[in-house]
Amino acid sequence: MPDYREGSLAAPMRHPIQWDDEDYYDETSLHIEMERVFDICHTCRRCVNLCQSFPTLFDLVDASETFEMDGVDKADYSKVVDQCYLCDLCFMTKCPYVPPHEWNIDFPHLMLRAKAVAFKQGKTKLSHKILTSPQKVGAFSSVPVLSGVINWTNNFKPFRQVLEKTLGVHTDALIPKYHSKKLSKRFVYEQNDSQYKVAIFGTCYGEFNDPDTALDIIDVLRHNNVEVKLVQKTQCCGMPKMELGDLESVEAYAQENIAPLMALVEQGYKLMAPIPSCVLMFKNELPMIMSGNEAIKAIGEAFYDPFEYLMFLNKEGALNTDFQPINQHVLYHMACHQRVQNIGVQTKKVLSLIPGLDLDVIQRCSGHDGTYGVRKDTYTYAVKIGKPIANKITQETDLVLSDCVMAGNHIAHISEYEVKAIHPMSLVKIAYGLDKEKT
Repeated sequence: MPDYREGSLAAPMRHPIQWDDEDYYDETSLHIEMERVFDICHTCRRCVNLCQSFPTLFDLVDASETFEMDGVDKADYSKVVDQCYLCDLCFMTKCPYVPPHEWNIDFPHLMLRAKAVAFKQGKTKLSHKILTSPQKVGAFSSVPVLSGVINWTNNFKPFRQVLEKTLGVHTDALIPKYHSKKLSKRFVYEQNDSQYKVAIFGTCYGEFNDPDTALDIIDVLRHNNVEVKLVQKTQCCGMPKMELGDLESVEAYAQENIAPLMALVEQGYKLMAPIPSCVLMFKNELPMIMSGNEAIKAIGEAFYDPFEYLMFLNKEGALNTDFQPINQHVLYHMACHQRVQNIGVQTKKVLSLIPGLDLDVIQRCSGHDGTYGVRKDTYTYAVKIGKPIANKITQETDLVLSDCVMAGNHIAHISEYEVKAIHPMSLVKIAYGLDKEKT
């Protein structure tokens, strides 16, 4: 007999993204699939509190003449797509109909297909193309002297108003600083004959906007007798371009990254990045976009989240747990792109080893997600999504932690209280007594 089950208890699985098939870009075929999936979503509505995509969809249905998907104009489907920033939480934490369920619902990858079709049709705004080019923007904005001017003007209200009109960056959004002393300039290799070897993929954000966090991760690894290298001559991981639907650029970036990363993998190095989105890109997304590429698979298998690697050391009996007490109340936000890696709560496990730390763990979306959290047309929604976390901050909160520094800064920025946000690894460094200035 057929297996008629409302939901599936089997582990979620994902299929390769067939973006090089001709049918992938067929708009009629796309709309048929979107109507099918949207109809299932609207009859379930379990994801209504995750992001703005689902309330947008349900409002369209409820405002239609039929109160069903057949009453929604297909031209309005793009309104749902525009609100999806591919956090994957609906797929990984909410939807009961993901494969291997016969309904085969993968909402984020359907939204990715819709974005790819729109990009192919030339409907993507120039401002969005610029904002999703962090390596090019960062290389320009981190030029000595110029970086100081840019950082100053980014806090100058009249300039921000111009920036909003030209690039669509909301005047109230927090823009990260640019550093002329980039990560690649500040990193110094130290010889170590340890059996544990890690190569850091610095990321665009780590290279140009936040080299301190990457350096803190490096210091913690070295404190645990790990040999650390910095991957040289890398391109963007491709996540911003994937969010845009520009899959050709995603593949081109990956092809540039394969050689330097594979060389290190073949030398026995594990790979790591300070940004969860970049780790997720290599672990999960690129192996689905380039499913026939064995090098990408090998690179993905070698990639570790920073705290996933610390817990690996702990299981090996190689983690230094001589932490000094930190008597502070800390709000810890677990980033979406770390959660959907399916590695468990590794950051919480490590932080729980620090004596005296009062840890409040939040597992919900910050609403930032790179460009979504700064664009004029989505910033208000980014604040709305992140407010439930920001409202957890009180006068007693000493620090905000997030595995995604951008998310942590966004949460602190929209809070009613003035509070500092840092990467959890920076707190681990403090607990080791390696940096007392950040508390």
